[in-house]
Amino acid sequence: MKELNGKTALITGASRGIGAATARLMASKGMKVVLAARSLSDCEQVVAQIKQAGGEAIAVECDVAKYASVEAAVKLAVDNFGQLDILVNNAGIIDPIARIADSDPDSWDAVVDINLKGVYHGLKAVLPAMEKRGSGTIINISSGAATNALEGWSHYCATKAAVLSLTQCVHKEYAEHGIRCIGMSPGTVATDMQVAIKNSGINPVSQMDFSAHIPPEWPAQAITWLCTEAAAEWSGTDFSLKTEKGRRLCGII
Repeated sequence: MKELNGKTALITGASRGIGAATARLMASKGMKVVLAARSLSDCEQVVAQIKQAGGEAIAVECDVAKYASVEAAVKLAVDNFGQLDILVNNAGIIDPIARIADSDPDSWDAVVDINLKGVYHGLKAVLPAMEKRGSGTIINISSGAATNALEGWSHYCATKAAVLSLTQCVHKEYAEHGIRCIGMSPGTVATDMQVAIKNSGINPVSQMDFSAHIPPEWPAQAITWLCTEAAAEWSGTDFSLKTEKGRRLCGII
């Protein structure tokens, strides 16, 4: 991954889980990372760890549901590091889990605002500059839920399906301008999201033992590898980390 050295990446939802693990790994590869999340203090803790290890990182408070907030985070990245090469659209929520008739409309809408509109806001904020420069990589965190309906997850399944469509749209509109957009489907990951899923007791995923989920460092490895030229063939599609082939390609096994 030497080609990533010196590049700048903005990671949303970077205060914990997959986002924080990705920031740490990217920084260890010589990348400059911008950690964005609603919890600035948590991001700053990760930034402190990265700097202690000799990496370059900054934190920014960002609510992906608000375009102006995402636009400000992108501007901060460019102002501090000169340009933005990579966007990782990682921010996402699944709680509250409920069957459609039992769901709360405001809560359902909030998931759409973060999981779907948040991704669109990231795309809208970075694409003009990437197009002008003729290069850029966008990684959208996807899920098997994008193509597989699960009970109680109507909000999550619907938004992830929409994100897959956005990945395809970016590829169709911007691939000729040197921009790669890839979805990364990790499978179940041992993060706080799995606690909410477990507590819901709805659908088979909630019955899984926490030890059965992969560590967030695995998706971080996949995300970072997907930013290299070796992963170009997955542009416009979802890359799955659930297969042995996928894990082998990005160096996990």
